[in-house]
Amino acid sequence: MKKVLLIVGSMREKAFNRQAALMAQKMLEKKADVSILSYKDLPQMNQDIEFPAPEAVARVRKEVAEADGLWFFTPEYNHSYPGVLKNLLDWLSRPTQPGVRESSVIWGKKAAITGASGRSAASFARAKLTELLDFIGVDMISTQVGMAVTPEEFETDELVLSDSTKSELKNQAQTFLTYLG
Repeated sequence: MKKVLLIVGSMREKAFNRQAALMAQKMLEKKADVSILSYKDLPQMNQDIEFPAPEAVARVRKEVAEADGLWFFTPEYNHSYPGVLKNLLDWLSRPTQPGVRESSVIWGKKAAITGASGRSAASFARAKLTELLDFIGVDMISTQVGMAVTPEEFETDELVLSDSTKSELKNQAQTFLTYLG
């Protein structure tokens, strides 16, 4: 069974993207070994503390290295992805052997991107995240799902997916599993 690591780009406990990740996790039940990456304890990327890597960095790198695929769920902050996600990717993209770019744990990983945000459905964040992941050597499926969070959902803090969006998410999950082999 393939191992899929879900990465939520928000630290908020009731984040819409955390809710979407939990929905995806249920869709993948019995088809993959799925977990959600916890990375709240990561320090800010700093080359002064890079070698040896801090304990939190080593733990996160190990989880990513052991995963067959990474599924990102990102909100959109000011037309981009959140700083916490950028910090995580900065750590993951750094080589584990000084000077050997391809030794990063994320190099060559397979990934998918989903985003929930306001009217834009995280389109700007997804585009910028795609650009960054491509630059750091991640292989992504082209199928992405964007979810436009409604004013009512912002009021209730509950993500409610339409049947068509649920279908898109299920299709993305299946496409990703097929891509993982």
